[in-house]
Amino acid sequence: MPEVSIVIPTMNEGASIGAVIDEVRAALSGRDLEILIVDTDSRDGTREIAEGKGARVIREPRRGYGRAYKTGFAAARGLYVSTLDADLTYPADRIPDLLRPLEEGRADFATGDRLTRLDPAAMSEMHRIGNSILNVAFRALFRHPVRDSQSGMWAFRRDLLPSLEVVHDGMAFSEELKAEVLRRGLRLLEVPVDYRARVGERKIRSFRDAAENLAWLFRKRFGWTRRPV
Repeated sequence: MPEVSIVIPTMNEGASIGAVIDEVRAALSGRDLEILIVDTDSRDGTREIAEGKGARVIREPRRGYGRAYKTGFAAARGLYVSTLDADLTYPADRIPDLLRPLEEGRADFATGDRLTRLDPAAMSEMHRIGNSILNVAFRALFRHPVRDSQSGMWAFRRDLLPSLEVVHDGMAFSEELKAEVLRRGLRLLEVPVDYRARVGERKIRSFRDAAENLAWLFRKRFGWTRRPV
């Protein structure tokens, strides 16, 4: 059993995936880890680059950010699971800082907080406004002072997964995962991290994704979600 499983979803991230994997290996040098790339039909050499770097590539033909993570989590074998995006936005060198509170027993789930020290150049104004609205809604609905409900950089003990009912296949998976951690009475800790401008094609649709995520927060809070399949 590896100590840490790093799960990274990809779709046409050939321009950055090699550098991301290099950053992960440097950050976790000396640890027993596996790097899982969950790839959705990339046509730009993403899979080949990842395999050449020693990562394990899992093909997931079904689209969706949440779908990719659920597939990756099911395949993970590590004691701990950590995540980040494939576009170099999240700093892999902060993964140890997310793992540390878990190892020390101070938290059950650690998540990166991009917004406390955000460089405005790394995120569009529309994206920042959407995040602010979602964070206010999350705090009001789930009674937790979260600073970045939409962050996609997390670490947690893999044995928590069977107790979490996370069903969304899209971008709302991130907020739903945090809401589910709180709903189960688990300890969530935010760790401020830097956030960088992405490399490669932008896939987030700021207005549409924010509207869908806001609707899902209400559905999650009041139990209007389907059970996992």
